[in-house]
Amino acid sequence: MNSVLQAPRPEAHAAIAAVRRSVAEVIRGKDDVIDLALVALVSAGHLLIEDIPGVGKSTLARTLAQVVGGEFRRIQFTSDLLPADLVGVSVLRPSLDQSEFRPGPLFANFVLADEINRAPPRTQSALLEAMGERTVSVDGTSHALAVPFMVIATQNPTEHYGTYPLPESQRDRFTLRLEMGYAIAEVEAALFGGAAEAAPAPEPVCTLDAILAAQLGAQEVFVHPDLAAYAQRVVHATRNHPGVRLGVSTRGGIAWMRAAKARAWMDRRGQLGIDDLQDLAVPALAHRLIASAGTDDGVAVAAERVREIVATTAVPR
Repeated sequence: MNSVLQAPRPEAHAAIAAVRRSVAEVIRGKDDVIDLALVALVSAGHLLIEDIPGVGKSTLARTLAQVVGGEFRRIQFTSDLLPADLVGVSVLRPSLDQSEFRPGPLFANFVLADEINRAPPRTQSALLEAMGERTVSVDGTSHALAVPFMVIATQNPTEHYGTYPLPESQRDRFTLRLEMGYAIAEVEAALFGGAAEAAPAPEPVCTLDAILAAQLGAQEVFVHPDLAAYAQRVVHATRNHPGVRLGVSTRGGIAWMRAAKARAWMDRRGQLGIDDLQDLAVPALAHRLIASAGTDDGVAVAAERVREIVATTAVPR
């Protein structure tokens, strides 16, 4: 840990820039998506990627983990997945007259929860402690997870067959939510021509110490009290909007601020700006809202509500 605290910030910035370049070589034409994924990483948060199947959600998650290094585990969420399949189990060893804990796939630096909403809520909820506390509890014993630890979850739209909506408490654990969208025409044509099969797996371009140094650097970004008050007004407005049934929690507001600080740090700025908050408002807040009953597309409506609130909330002078 001492090496992390002493790591020069310029090296951390260079490491994040190298990660961005390497991921962009695989996920081409999606710089805005890559930047959001890196914001989630630098803010020490978790990332939810929602879109239709086959647009590169799992590829983005896997590539980010590969170029950062560290241990990576992928969990395919299915209807028969059990909580123990995630956290691990205690196995009795009669020869020693004691139990032995066998850790599950959550004990990795980067965990890809693929199609997370295909598992029932009880299994989805097994992630709550891991995402919030960086620990898991088995048979009354708490086990610390790896550092850094990041869950990158993919999910299909809830109207697809065999999906379950994520519980509100679980959505609140994801720092950012993003959509991939279809590949641009020239990239898609190259993929049709076999470019994906020809590309080798990317190599790590930085160390975990550099990622931890970046996360520490982001925490040091200065937040003016006026900007903190502005963020609170936006969050408060989500709780009182007539078109919103459930607004943003305090935890959600803190996650928004951490993401905005990470964005400022990645731009090599030591102070948070209003643009950092406003540009991240939708990916950081919309998935935490529940729109009023009677809406056809809750995600789209929630995003529109956030844009409306940001546009009408007075900014610091």
